[in-house]
Amino acid sequence: MTTAENNGSNHSDGTGGASPLDVEIGALNGGSAGLAQYAGRAVLVVNVASQCGLTPQYAGLERLHERYAERGFTVLGVPCNQFLGQEPGSAEEIAAFCSATYGVTFPMTEKVEVNGEGRHPLYERLVGFADAEGHSGDIRWNFEKFLIGRDGEVVARFSPQTEPEAAEVVAAVEKALG
Repeated sequence: MTTAENNGSNHSDGTGGASPLDVEIGALNGGSAGLAQYAGRAVLVVNVASQCGLTPQYAGLERLHERYAERGFTVLGVPCNQFLGQEPGSAEEIAAFCSATYGVTFPMTEKVEVNGEGRHPLYERLVGFADAEGHSGDIRWNFEKFLIGRDGEVVARFSPQTEPEAAEVVAAVEKALG
């Protein structure tokens, strides 16, 4: 059973079905990342970190972004320093690292908290959605992934260990793009 089939309309997070795209979030280098600009696109939201064992996933995320961008797909990186301080850098340092090390061209937001009292509203709207194993709630680690469909609804959640180009991620992206 796919994550989308497993979950349907799963809004047990108390958001009342509000779209994650309605949330305002800052861009990494200042200004607005304006999630509303992604309306009509499929978006893979990923909390990222530069000093994590999973950091090499940046390469797969970039390839996925490049592969499907022309079909209406975007990867959105969301830096977070809540997991063993693995994203300690400034916005400038994060941007330089991602560009120089992994050639990242996909958009990045400001650094935010994904768990706890300071959880960003974007993640308030994401964490109620369960993955294929039934996990919902708090983000477990860096590189947890949420796929938002063209309609602004969360359609899939993937564990941090799931590679960006894994068959189940690619299948979910293909389905979301129609």
